[in-house]
Amino acid sequence: MRTIKPIKLTSYKMDPTENLTSAEMGKLWATYMGNSMAECLLRYYLQHCDDPDIKALLENALKLTKEFMEITKEIFEKENFPIPKGFGEEDVNLGAPRLFQDEFYVHYLKYAAKAGMSIYSIAIPLVYRKDVKEFFRYCMDSTMDLIEQIKEILMSKGLIMKPPIIPVPNKVEFIHQDFLNGFFGHVRPLQALEIAHFYDNIENNVTSKALIMAFAQVAKDDKVRKLFERGKELTAVSVENYMQMLHNENLPSPSFLDDLVTTSTFAPFSDKLMLFHKMDMFSMKIRAFGNSVAVNGRHDVGMIYTKSFMKISLFVEDAAKLMVEKGWMEKPPMAAEREKLAFE
Repeated sequence: MRTIKPIKLTSYKMDPTENLTSAEMGKLWATYMGNSMAECLLRYYLQHCDDPDIKALLENALKLTKEFMEITKEIFEKENFPIPKGFGEEDVNLGAPRLFQDEFYVHYLKYAAKAGMSIYSIAIPLVYRKDVKEFFRYCMDSTMDLIEQIKEILMSKGLIMKPPIIPVPNKVEFIHQDFLNGFFGHVRPLQALEIAHFYDNIENNVTSKALIMAFAQVAKDDKVRKLFERGKELTAVSVENYMQMLHNENLPSPSFLDDLVTTSTFAPFSDKLMLFHKMDMFSMKIRAFGNSVAVNGRHDVGMIYTKSFMKISLFVEDAAKLMVEKGWMEKPPMAAEREKLAFE
């Protein structure tokens, strides 16, 4: 199998002409935090990767991660904005034994790249300063290029199944009153967008389940480990519900990836990094639920997402509380506290 070509990085010039807005500050901060975490993970993955194609993919991802951080840092320094602490050498042990098989890295990269694109795509309509706008467009374009490489590897190595095939409509039709039924009366088959989002949520969650299972396996702190165990069970229940909806329509679904986690119990990452990662990714699930509900038309499907939303929201809240309790939660840029200023 041929080695994929590295992504060519374009030149980039600073052009600060005005102050950063709250949207620009917040999205740059989130970009720096996420990529500082990703750098630790990717550096460790590269220590235990035998497949040359997958190794090239990881190197491409790491190169982008470092560049995104460098540009974000440059913008912050020009604005005298304190550089976030994020994650560093103390949060990764490159000498730890292998925790994942090579195949997992490709699924993980797709999972993480979709999360990155979510940040960048939302940022683009909200940012106005030229240098920040060009940076996020570059982040988006580069991440899309990376996703194409990821998909190429997944397909060429037979590591993934495409979304299910359904019949092409014979004619244009209009819906009837029973379109929303899900519990009573005639229940229609799932429509294409509902299927697409079930597939996407399964794909995301089987990767999430394998990752949090691995984190629970190596976590040192008892509270962190128990929260990971809870998150693993929540994810398993969600995936089984989504899979069942597709199976009820005689449609296939992606399979679990748990077998790609080794039996190592030696932590390659700090509890702080692992807890932040899962809190962040579970927050992304909430956004995915919103997107799924927006295109849904069946009451039973809506109920599945509503239950998942409630349980995942509680998990994210408890993870945030634990981060605060441990002194690990870094404060994002904040609006001025005017009442406090009035008494100083």
